[in-house]
Amino acid sequence: MPTRHDIRNVAIVAHVDHGKTTLVDAMLKQAGAFAAHQHVDDRVMDSNDLEREKGITILAKNTAVKYHPKGGGDPVTINIIDTPGHADFGGEVERGLSMVDAVVLLVDASEGPLPQTRFVLRKALQARLPVILCINKTDRPDSRIDDVVNETYDLFLDLDADEDQIEFPIVYACARDGVASLTKPANGTVPADSDSLEPFFSTILSNVPAPVYDDGAPLQAHVTNLDADNFLGRIALLRVEQGHLRKGQTVAWIKRDGTITSVRISELMMTEALTRKPAEVAGPGDICAVAGIPEIMIGETLADPENPIALPLITVDEPAISMTIGTNTSPLVGKGGKGHKVTARLVKDRLERELVGNVSLRVLPTERPDAWEVQGRGELALAILVETMRREGFELTVGKPQVVTKEINGKVHEPVERMTIDSPEEYLGAITQLLASRKGRMETMTNHGSGWVRMEFVVPSRGLIGFRTDFLTDTRGTGIAHSIFEGHEPWFGELRTRNNGSLVADRSGPVTAFAMTNLQERGVLFIDPGTEVYEGMIVGENSRADDMDVNITKEKKLTNMRSSTADVTESLVPPRKLSLEQALEFCREDECIEVTPETVRIRKVVLDQKERGRAAARAKR
Repeated sequence: MPTRHDIRNVAIVAHVDHGKTTLVDAMLKQAGAFAAHQHVDDRVMDSNDLEREKGITILAKNTAVKYHPKGGGDPVTINIIDTPGHADFGGEVERGLSMVDAVVLLVDASEGPLPQTRFVLRKALQARLPVILCINKTDRPDSRIDDVVNETYDLFLDLDADEDQIEFPIVYACARDGVASLTKPANGTVPADSDSLEPFFSTILSNVPAPVYDDGAPLQAHVTNLDADNFLGRIALLRVEQGHLRKGQTVAWIKRDGTITSVRISELMMTEALTRKPAEVAGPGDICAVAGIPEIMIGETLADPENPIALPLITVDEPAISMTIGTNTSPLVGKGGKGHKVTARLVKDRLERELVGNVSLRVLPTERPDAWEVQGRGELALAILVETMRREGFELTVGKPQVVTKEINGKVHEPVERMTIDSPEEYLGAITQLLASRKGRMETMTNHGSGWVRMEFVVPSRGLIGFRTDFLTDTRGTGIAHSIFEGHEPWFGELRTRNNGSLVADRSGPVTAFAMTNLQERGVLFIDPGTEVYEGMIVGENSRADDMDVNITKEKKLTNMRSSTADVTESLVPPRKLSLEQALEFCREDECIEVTPETVRIRKVVLDQKERGRAAARAKR
């Protein structure tokens, strides 16, 4: 079979914060992708505002570097897919793996394989892709290289890797310094026998299979991602499997439902470093971008008009978490400023637009015409969607996250997660108690002898909604927790994840400092003096288990009598401001979140105090 030796396609996969994007930065710089005078930001592949703020990769992106082998020879184009490390964005990982012929598994030299490492590796092994192991951050003072390599071998065996897949090469690197070596360095040191990533590049060249194709096969190109351009419209990113794709060519577009339409390729582009440049032809193994097909979707195929053969559709894991997203129905709707998007039509159009590029998301209708059920991999993925819409000017009402159940053999099953926790030893009891109340069961516990323990729990996904805040409080901010979808188990029964009730405003008006001073003994407040509130809006967390309706707009009565305590100043405790993720964690079943470009407010689903009382009385009967 003919082989293209001038190209390699590889994905870099890892757990969150193990250094993928930093490694790609170093590869781009050392391959001469940037001009000598060009200013380059750190983590250049994380181009999205939210990615930079949160320090995580959300969208899979591709780049290409020209590598010139050290011993001479023709340059080789290495196409690199930078994938997310968070399991909530697993659809992006699966899409990225469909474009490549091998993966680089990046593992932290101290933390070792974590749940998301298991997730991305499992996907790579299922796709029968060869693996290169890269042990990163060897300069960490707490690095334990030998143990981490052994843990990675155990993970491969645990995931039923075959003999060929277990015989992987190992590269040791410090991506921040742009150094890699095939020789194991001492713990806590940078590889000393190299001053560049040359050993890493040469390992990719010798271990990543070059694309193989059939000379006589008709054109087949797989759509793996979508982008948009103000001038060109929708852009499809695809990998050419067989044949050649040319600018101006007429091809057969095979849609998801099997129908075939003839379309013309108006623009063809190839990636060089971080920019797309016009190209005339793309051959087997090339990753390119085409414009001119406005309705094209992920997973579809461009094929030969004379002999159209479809490639398999991209499938992703089932969603585990859902939430209701609808128009803002609070009394303050539209009062935030001009340009806010408040109509159901705009919200529906935006959610449908999200479905185009996000294969792991589902949008289902509800009983209300102005609200939709959005299902996704996890709480973070849905929170990122809401945050993105908020920044685009939408006003929304967002319901409490719920789990997506399924019926197996006549019984209701719910999703469960495998959670790995690293924590100082003294918090072992508090963590065990916290997870026991959320129906978690401990599977393993390892004590490294360094004062830290690693525990693995299997917990229902429901129990992890609102878990992180309690966990960080109980471990004084020192604990590290990561979870990954494990499967479905029979319904665990009732869970009570929040012990405290809410302080609920019983009337509309501006918040007064006088009322706040009297109420701050009752619990923790969320708002500042002068904030506009309405009946049913949650203004704080009650110190007791039940909800309390409060008058937070009460003003001090003015009299002409001097009080004996007039000169005593009352100090207000600073309010606890909740982010969108914290508000989603705080929410109870009868509560929802009002999201506007300026504020995030928590409110009762039923705003009227009397109606809520009647509903509670009916529920007790």
